[in-house]
Amino acid sequence: MTEDTTPNKETRYEITPKDLPLHCPLPGASLWNSHPRVFLPIDKSGEERCPYCGALYVLLDDAEQ
Repeated sequence: MTEDTTPNKETRYEITPKDLPLHCPLPGASLWNSHPRVFLPIDKSGEERCPYCGALYVLLDDAEQ
């Protein structure tokens, strides 16, 4: 694995307002291979990328559900 490659780099998660506050890793993720929990301010931007694993989170509005 190269320095700029992470296991979740291509992972995209769609989040709804009921999932807020958002943190990565998400509930149910395997803890043995996860990073520390980090809260992401997706309610302000609508899209956030985890600084640890690179997972992309997109906030859907109520109309998109």
